[in-house]
Amino acid sequence: MDGRLVPGAGGAFETINPATEEVLGTAADASADDMDRAIAAARRAFDETGWATDHAFRARCLRQLREGLRRRADELRELTIQEVGAPRFLTFGAQLDAPVDDLAWFADLVEDYAWERDLGRAEPMGMPSHRRVVREAVGVVGAVTPWNFPHQINLAKLGPALAAGNTVVLKPAPDTPWCAAVVGEVIAEETDIPPGVVNVVTSSDHALGAQLTRDPRVDLVSFTGSTATGRNVMASAAGTLKRVFLELGGKSAFVVLDDADLRAACSYAAFAGITHAGQGCAITTRILVPRERHDEAVEITAGALAKLGAGDPQDDRTICGPVISARQRERIEGYLKLAVEDGGAFACGGGRPEGRDRGFWIEPTLITGLTNDSRAAREEIFGPVLVILPHDGDDDAVRIANDSPYGLSGAVHGGDVERARGVARRLRTGTVSVNGGVWYGADVPFGGYKQSGIGREMGVAGFEEYLETKSIAEGV
Repeated sequence: MDGRLVPGAGGAFETINPATEEVLGTAADASADDMDRAIAAARRAFDETGWATDHAFRARCLRQLREGLRRRADELRELTIQEVGAPRFLTFGAQLDAPVDDLAWFADLVEDYAWERDLGRAEPMGMPSHRRVVREAVGVVGAVTPWNFPHQINLAKLGPALAAGNTVVLKPAPDTPWCAAVVGEVIAEETDIPPGVVNVVTSSDHALGAQLTRDPRVDLVSFTGSTATGRNVMASAAGTLKRVFLELGGKSAFVVLDDADLRAACSYAAFAGITHAGQGCAITTRILVPRERHDEAVEITAGALAKLGAGDPQDDRTICGPVISARQRERIEGYLKLAVEDGGAFACGGGRPEGRDRGFWIEPTLITGLTNDSRAAREEIFGPVLVILPHDGDDDAVRIANDSPYGLSGAVHGGDVERARGVARRLRTGTVSVNGGVWYGADVPFGGYKQSGIGREMGVAGFEEYLETKSIAEGV
C-alpha cells in the first residue's frame, strides 16, 4: 500500500488449500482504516504525480511488471495450484502464464493508441474553431476481484487501468489473497511504478469492497463476481454516481447441431464444462443436443465425465480439481438436491468422490430430465455440474440458449460451418466459440449481455472502459 508492504490493522487471516484443507499460511487482514489510507494514496498519486500523462513511462512499468512476474513464475505456479486449487495444466494458460504475458499487449497499446484525434477546423454558429478530442484517465479505480481465476482477473483490471493512466486500489477475494499480494510485492520491489499508483488491500472483511464502491474519491469501480453482488455494487456506487464496470455471472449454452460429430462435441462439452471444477463464469454448463439423439448424447457425455473424474490439482493430467471452499461445496450440493426435487436424475456423479475425505470435492456431474425453467438449469452453480437438455432444431436451440437471464458466453458445434456460424450470431452472448474456436486473448473484448454485466474487459474496448473523453475547441 502506497509503495510499501505493511501489515493489516486487523491482524492476519488464514488461507486454505482447498484440495487438502491444510492451512497454507496467513495474509494481512486490512481494516476499514487501511482501506481509507489506500484510497487516499491512490487519489494523491493520481492528482499529484505525472503518472496519468507519461505514456512512455507507463508502458515501461507494465513491461517491468510482466518481467518481474515471469521471473517468479515457478513460485506463482505452485502458489496458484495450492491457494486456488487450480489444475496445474491451467497455470500454463489462463490461470497464470497467459495473463502475465498479456501485460505486454497493454504496454504496446499505450504506445500505439490514438490519445488525441484532430477534428480540424469548423465554424459552428459562425465561430471559427479548431476542435480536437482527447482521451485521458478516469482517475482512481477501485477493483474488486473474485477467487476463481485470480491472476487473470487481477491483471485484466490492473493492465488496462494502469495503461490508461489510472491509479488503482485492488481488493481481492479473501479466498485467494496471496495471489494478489505477490503481484503487489513485485510492483513495490521490481518496478518503477510510483508509490500509491497500485494499492493491494487483502482482507477477510467483504465490507471493504463496499467501502471502496461508496467512497467519493474513487472515480470508477471495476467488479467481477456474482450478479447478486454486482447489483449491490451498482447500488453502493449510485450515491456518488461513479462509473461502474461489471463482469458478472453466466449460464452459458453449448449447442450441438444435428449435423455435428456427436461424440466429439459431447466429449468436448464434458471437458470444457468441468475444467477447474466448473468454477468459471464463461464455462458452458447447459448442453443442448438434438432430441432424437438425446440418449446417445447423455451416454457419451456421462462417459467422458466419469473418465475425467476429479483429481489432485498437482497432477498434470487433472482437469477437475476441488472447489474453493466448504461453503461453495455446500452451495453446489444444495443445487444437486434441488435438481432431484425438480425431477432430475444424475447420469453420472451427484455427490462427493470416494476416497477424498479431505478437501472440498464434488464429482463431475451430469443432470438429465430437467427443463430449462428449473433452477439448476437457469442459475449459476459454479461447480462441475452440467445439465443436458434436448432441442428440436436450430430455432429451438437458439430459443433455449437465449432463454436465460444471462448472456456471457456460448458454444456451437456443427458440421456445416456456415450454419454453425449463423446460429452463433443469433445467440445473445458476449462471446461464442464455434467448433472449438478459442476467443480468449488480450486483444479480444470479454463481457456479457443482460445480467452478465456492463462493459467489456480486455481488448481495446476493455482499455477504453478506463478512459474519459474530453473535447477541446480553440478559437482561430
